[in-house]
Amino acid sequence: MAGLLLAGCGSGGGGSAPATATAPGGVALVAPGKITTCTNVPYEPFQFRQGDKTVGFDVDIVDLVAKKLGVRQEIIDIDFAAIKSGAALNSGRCDLAAAGMTITPDREKNLAFSVPYFDATQALMAPKGSGITSLDDVKAKGLRLGAQASTTGLDYVKGRGLDPVEFADSPKELLGLQTGQVDVIVQDLPVVLTWLKKPEVAAKFEMVATLDTGEQYGIGMKKGNTALKKVVDETIEQAKADGTYTQIYKKWFGTEPTPAPTPAAS
Repeated sequence: MAGLLLAGCGSGGGGSAPATATAPGGVALVAPGKITTCTNVPYEPFQFRQGDKTVGFDVDIVDLVAKKLGVRQEIIDIDFAAIKSGAALNSGRCDLAAAGMTITPDREKNLAFSVPYFDATQALMAPKGSGITSLDDVKAKGLRLGAQASTTGLDYVKGRGLDPVEFADSPKELLGLQTGQVDVIVQDLPVVLTWLKKPEVAAKFEMVATLDTGEQYGIGMKKGNTALKKVVDETIEQAKADGTYTQIYKKWFGTEPTPAPTPAAS
């Protein structure tokens, strides 16, 4: 543990604390033989427990990076606030962060992001027959709105004059809706759709609106870690070009991405 705390995520540009190992391409890693990923579990279908393993869309994307570097992926579950602030990366606890994390200007002050790997939007979920069809309905009816702490969904509804109840993670947010602590919740659309695949949830709740927020997810790295960013960007772009990305997308979402993925412009 002491070694992990003292190790830094190396950079191609110099100036970072020394790491304990170097992978092909001059990528400095926190620990030899593996790329260490910080995430926040569960956030299905991006990362969640399946037996004794952590699986999901984000896990498969980072596995491609690990394969390119000739190492294995190790996943650490931590609080999302420590991820988006850059603290987990700056302390050398992990090499990168993959947690269904939206790229925002504020977060870019603390993190270096990969090219976008997922187009996201938000959704509202409420009990069946609620009559809710928009945030305006929530506000007009004085309903209790729930949101996950430290997320762009929370920021979005706050920016529209709402004061939501904050939940520490997505399962607690869903439980808040199920137990009547709140009347409606806002969450990333893919997460809502995954919840609604479960019969016990779909029997009582439904998606009542989508909020087109124009969000894109990125993999976070320590600022200045140019060598790792280069590998991550190349891996994402190659996966989009050769069909691997579409295969992974279909595996976790049951449909092909729309529009079809194209590599980022160089």
